Amino acid sequence: MRALHYIIDALTSMYLLLLLLRLVFPFIRVNFRNMLAQGIMRLTSPPVVPLRRVLPPIGRVDTATLLVALLIQCIAVVFILFIYDVELIPLAVVVTTLVKLVVLFIHLFAFAIIIRVVLSWVAPHQYNPATEVVESLSNPVLRPFRRLIPTIGGLDISPVFAIVGLMALGILIGDLSPYSPLI
Repeated sequence: MRALHYIIDALTSMYLLLLLLRLVFPFIRVNFRNMLAQGIMRLTSPPVVPLRRVLPPIGRVDTATLLVALLIQCIAVVFILFIYDVELIPLAVVVTTLVKLVVLFIHLFAFAIIIRVVLSWVAPHQYNPATEVVESLSNPVLRPFRRLIPTIGGLDISPVFAIVGLMALGILIGDLSPYSPLI
């Protein structure tokens, strides 16, 4: 059962991360000519584009992408609860769906910061399409930490505090789920 739970959670989380990236792109002003951004748009378009005909965006919020993400997360939660033979309480399923999506959204920023740190060690000052997206995604989160935490000997340690803060926030929000011990 746990292996099936893991497979469902891993596969849905990977696709949901792509959908959340698509959702956040207009807010971080990512360059849509970027090859990585184009690939993400291409991978997430099949469920989003048909729904967009019915659900237009509200401002910069892509409501079709948000609805697809919510539906996929809800289906994953229901499948996982079904695997463990847990009683489905509709309100608890909705709350768990929202909580898991918010936690995944928080993890998206933490992953971006981790990738940025690794890229700064492996390939500093080199451009590639992933670097541009990762920097656009991590800059808004790192900016307040960089104002508070000075560099030590030329070493920027603000990403460490940002990751710790994001992960702690993810744990706090994750505990709000009615099914949190299970999912």
